[in-house]
Amino acid sequence: MATPLIGITTYHKDERGYIQLPAQYADAVRRAGGIPLLIQPGETRLDELFTLLDGIILSGGGDVDPTLYTEENHEEVYWVNQDRDEFEVMLTKQSLDSDMPLFCICRGLQILNVALGGTLIPHIPDAVSDAVPHRQPPRDPILHEVSINADSRLAEIMGGAIVNTASWHHQSIERLAEGLTVVGHAPDGVIEAVEMPNRPNLIAVQWHPELTAHEDVSQQRLFDEFVALSTKQK
Repeated sequence: MATPLIGITTYHKDERGYIQLPAQYADAVRRAGGIPLLIQPGETRLDELFTLLDGIILSGGGDVDPTLYTEENHEEVYWVNQDRDEFEVMLTKQSLDSDMPLFCICRGLQILNVALGGTLIPHIPDAVSDAVPHRQPPRDPILHEVSINADSRLAEIMGGAIVNTASWHHQSIERLAEGLTVVGHAPDGVIEAVEMPNRPNLIAVQWHPELTAHEDVSQQRLFDEFVALSTKQK
């Protein structure tokens, strides 16, 4: 059986002309037995790309442009890149249309929801509260618990209904897109995970499992399961 090739979206090109992505994504894929391949925003030959890849991970990063789901901006929105947004929305839609295994992480979950017609909370403290910090100031990760529906696929994969997560975001799902089902919440009610009925090859979480997967078996299981699902594409 051939080793699955897993595409991982990168950050957009910075002011120095560099394309970057934290190494933890590729490390987690390798531990799961897959081969990571970085995908730069702006790739136009998606049909060729899809013939090569066995699964796609939508990584975290800057905020999704509010103009994609509302006419209003917010002063806390940062590191927006229209090219990356448009590319990942297109990539998400083609992945769903072609039944490509898709793992949406943090920003990736937000892109999934927006691509399907949902909306986002631009800044959680304004809409919910700051009782549960979802990132440390100014913009660093923080740990908090997430409750997962006991009868969900996600709970089965992770081996429990309460998991400790590395949170690193200030936006989240507001109006859930049609076709998605919520299966995870933070203690303040913020949506932390979704699934799509009858699509077992989709995993979508609001936290960053790659940050703790090297020491937390439940987080590494997400990558293990995703690579296993991608192997079935062969």
